[in-house]
Formats: sequence, C-alpha cells, structure tokens
Amino acid sequence: MLWAGRMRLGTFGIFLMLVHASAACEFGPFPYSVTGIVCRMTKPAALLLNQETAQVIQAAFRNAKFPNITGERSMRLLGRVAYGLTNIQVNDLSIEQSEVELKENDAIHIAIQNVTAFFKGTLTYGYAGAWFLQLFHSVDFEIESSIDLQINIKLMCQKDQVAADASDCYLTFHKLTLHLQGDKEPGWLKQLFTDFISFTLKLVLKSEVCNEINFLAQVLASFVHDLAADFVQDEDISVDISLASVPLIKANYLESHHKGLVLYKNYSDAFSDSVFSPSLLTESRMLYFWLSEHILNSLASAAFLDKRLVLTIRGEKLQALFEAEDTEVQRKAVQMIFQGTSYNDSVAKVWSLAQPQISLQPEGTVVKSLVAVEVSIFPPGEQPLMVLYMEKEITVTIQAAYAEKKLILHPLDSRIQFKVFKCTADPSGNDPSIRNFLQKMISVVGIPEVISRIEPALTSLMNSKGLHLFEIINPEIITRKGYIILQLDFSFPNHLLLDFLEKRL
Repeated sequence: MLWAGRMRLGTFGIFLMLVHASAACEFGPFPYSVTGIVCRMTKPAALLLNQETAQVIQAAFRNAKFPNITGERSMRLLGRVAYGLTNIQVNDLSIEQSEVELKENDAIHIAIQNVTAFFKGTLTYGYAGAWFLQLFHSVDFEIESSIDLQINIKLMCQKDQVAADASDCYLTFHKLTLHLQGDKEPGWLKQLFTDFISFTLKLVLKSEVCNEINFLAQVLASFVHDLAADFVQDEDISVDISLASVPLIKANYLESHHKGLVLYKNYSDAFSDSVFSPSLLTESRMLYFWLSEHILNSLASAAFLDKRLVLTIRGEKLQALFEAEDTEVQRKAVQMIFQGTSYNDSVAKVWSLAQPQISLQPEGTVVKSLVAVEVSIFPPGEQPLMVLYMEKEITVTIQAAYAEKKLILHPLDSRIQFKVFKCTADPSGNDPSIRNFLQKMISVVGIPEVISRIEPALTSLMNSKGLHLFEIINPEIITRKGYIILQLDFSFPNHLLLDFLEKRL
C-alpha cells in the first residue's frame, strides 16, 4: 500500500499570534525581571479568531495537493485486485461548527465538527495475475465524507522564538462513501472497492491532514513572529521580541513575555529591573500590550543617536509660530529678532542636544529634553545671519490616544528653563521682553507644533506596518508609574491570513 504527495491544510496558526512558549529555552530564576513587552489575548479574542477557521480550512483545501493512493488485495475467485485513486481534488466543502478551548498550562484545544468534504478523481482498477499486473479499466469517482477534527496545539520555544507542535491531532470519520461514475446506487463494483479502499483512504487522510496541520502551524508561527518583528523595526532601529519567560496559558487568557531590548548599531541595551506582574493586567478586554518605561527610553536614545530628533521650520509654519498672538509685544519682538526679513527668507532649526528622558506616570508620559533652537535669516544680497540661538530644558507631560486610525498626542503642562540665550537684537541678554515672548511662544505654540509633526509621522510609520488594516475598537492607553498599558477590542482582518495561505500554498 503506497501513497505520495503532500497537501496544504492550514487552520490553526491564527491562535499563535500573541503566545510564545519555552519548553526548549532556558530562563533565569527571575524571568519577569527582563520582561519589557507583554501580550495578553483573552478568551473572547480567541473565540473571535476561531470564527475565521472555516474560511482558512476552505482556502487550504482548495489549494491542497492530495496524494495518489494505490494498493491491492486478494479476493476470492478474482485473485488479486489492484487499484489506484488519482487526480484527487476537493469538489465542495462545508463546516458546521468550530470551537476553541484554552486548557490551563497545557494547550489550545480546537474542535471542528462535521467537516463535510466531497472529493473527486479517477479510480483505476484491474486484476493481478501470477506473473504480471494488468490495470485495464478507469472510472470517475466521488467520495462523500463527514469528519470531526480534534487538535491540541502545544507551544514550544526554539532559539528564543515560538515553535508550534500540533502533532496531537485526531480525525474521526462519521461517513466515507464512494460513488462511481456519479451513480449513487450501491452495486457490486462500488461495494467491492468501498470495503477495502475506505480503510486505506482513512489512514491516508489521517496521516496527511494531521501532518499538514502540524507543518502549517509551524509555518504560521514563523510568519507571525516575522510580522511582529517587522512591526517593531524601522530602518536601523528595532526591538528584540525574543521570549523572556515561560508563557501563561490560563482558562481565560494566553500571555507571552518578551525581552523588548532596543537594537541599534553599536548601541547596547540591557534591562533587568522590570516591574511586570500578571496581576497588572485584567481580562475585560480582548487584547493587552504592556510596555516597560525602559523601552520608550531606549527608543528615544536610538532615535537621538540616529539623528532623527531634528526639525526644520520655515515659511508659513514659521510665521504661524511667531505670530500666534497679534499683540504689540509680539510685533516688537518679531521685528527685533528678524530685523525686517521675510519669513520666506528665514529658517528655524530645532534639535535635541542630549538623549531625552521619559518617565511614565499616572498623569501621562513625562518627557524631559535639552533642546536647541537656532533661527537664521537670509537677507537678499547679504550673507546668512544667525539671529537667535537658545538652549533650553523642556519638561512636558503628554497623554496619548488612538482614534480613527490615528495617534493623538495631547500635551498637558510644560516647564521651560533657559540654559543658553543668544540674540543679536539683545546682545547683553538684559531685555526681558524677548525672552518672555519666546518662552510663551514655545510653551503655547512651539511644543504643540512639534507634537503635531510627531503625530502623523508615527501614525504613518504604524500604518506602513499594516496597523490600519485592523479594526481597533475603543483602544485605551493607560500610563502607570514605570509602565504603559494598551488595551483594546479588535476585528481580525482575515484576508491577511488568507492572502498568506494563498501565497504559501
């Protein structure tokens, strides 16, 4: 009895999106101490993702490469009867029900009831003599089947990333009926082959289907890991999402823990003082992300080293900054600073002089940065002239939100302390009017202007990774001392997985 070929059946990697296990990885005695990122997916999210199972199965069956099945058997009076089933294809498929259950500290159990599949192909059969085998007749066939699938997906860690084991797989057949040449009535030929082909066919389906479930679960696990790794990378800056500890599999949620170390050229990041505890997250929402304060500080440091914290303002934007208030004080200060030069012939440069420091507090994200501002004018026919240079330490508290597929940053209170102040209109620095004007302009207009530039840049970056494809429902960004929590409900864009399956299969 022989069979060959491989089929592509994929269903269950969808549940591996946020969970990583560590059967083959070693962690220290205090693994939570190096946890920078945590993902928690609750039971409602697992149930939602399970709704996509039917479509995934159908897509996989449509692209399946079914093996040919050959065999022979001795029959009284007829001698040896040989047969071959070739060109097997799925003609139709439907699924009645699919359920998912989280088995605490064990596995993800998926039960799929009444998978009704119709296969079609060609049956070639004949009689084998003592010295030769002669196959002399072929008929078209259709196989009607009804199957239940039981799969327990266990999760392992290999090379600090997820590996799925779906080998614990069972198929139960409620029906396996062979029809020849479209004839639905029983006959001696149909009865003859049904008797001994059914057993072979069941063995083949059990072996091939379960092997392919296991195969594709591993492929999808790698796909999801690569997708997540790409999401937290932009050019030379990336985040290490390798596992930091053993995941939790509870009856109501799955939880994975990741190192979250920032990687950038020769920049060295280390972390061993995490405040994470599973009790910090609840079970009321579908999806949770927990991020340590350390990650945000490290990302800010990498952005500084990569010279990304630089902003140039000119023309109408520059005018809007300096003429936000139409007052006598404002007009006098602007005249003194720009010396009558047009805004179109002027430029302001803002950049960070040192790595910004970020502190997460209940009231919001506190950003402290030493910033330089340089304003230069380019009078027609004259050499460029730097008319203003100042260094100032700015501390601002920001509250973040996400709505209508956009990141929203709202600055609250801010504090400004001048460190260096040079202005050609006030060489001695004794004129308080210019400095007071600039301080008010920076706090009221300048900081919101900088943040308004950051909002679309970060939104564009996240959308370039595909975030806009997800329907995110009522997201909440909550800051606490030392960490931040993003909690949300969502609708899964099933076409992403289906597109992947179509390409992979």
